[in-house]
Amino acid sequence: MQSNQQFLKLSAVIALSGKSRSSIYAAIKNGQFPAPVHIGPRAVAWTSSAIAEWQAACINASKK
Repeated sequence: MQSNQQFLKLSAVIALSGKSRSSIYAAIKNGQFPAPVHIGPRAVAWTSSAIAEWQAACINASKK
């Protein structure tokens, strides 16, 4: 596990992905976006590594 990994809240994920909230959750449902992890009883966040991997996959897919 990376020592510099961070939890990202939805607002940060929206900014990094360029997707809207509804697009993010639709893509999660379709298996096209990483799912968040539970960090509390009513709180979720994404790991920075999961978002970075998704970004890299998008870049690689656009080069094909």
